Amino acid sequence: MTKQRFRGPFCHADQKGDQFSIPRDVDFVFYASERGKAETVARFVQDNRYDSTLITPTEEGRVRLVVTVNMPTTQSVLCSVSALMACLSALFGIDYDGWGCVLQAAPETAPLGNTQ
Repeated sequence: MTKQRFRGPFCHADQKGDQFSIPRDVDFVFYASERGKAETVARFVQDNRYDSTLITPTEEGRVRLVVTVNMPTTQSVLCSVSALMACLSALFGIDYDGWGCVLQAAPETAPLGNTQ
C-alpha cells in the first residue's frame, strides 16, 4: 500500500474538519472462517484490555469480529494500532478488513474579539 493511498482517509477527514486528537470509537473489522478463531482473537483483545469486541455470523457463512477501541485517530496512533490488528490477523489466521470511525469536529466557538 502506498503512502498516498493510505493517507487518503486522513486527507478526506481533514477536509471535513475532523479533529484527529479527539478520542472516538474506532472499529477494526476481521473475518474468520470459523467462530472459534474469532473467539480466540476476541479473548486476546479482552485479556489485554484493548476494548470491546462483537462477533456476528455473516450471510456467506463466515464470522465477523469487530474490535472497538476508543482512541484518537492521529496518523501515528492509528497506524500503530492498525499494524497491531494486522499482526493479530496473521498470528491467529483470520482476515483483517480495515478500520472505520465517525469524524469528530471541533465544537463551535464564539468569534474572538468585540462583536458589537
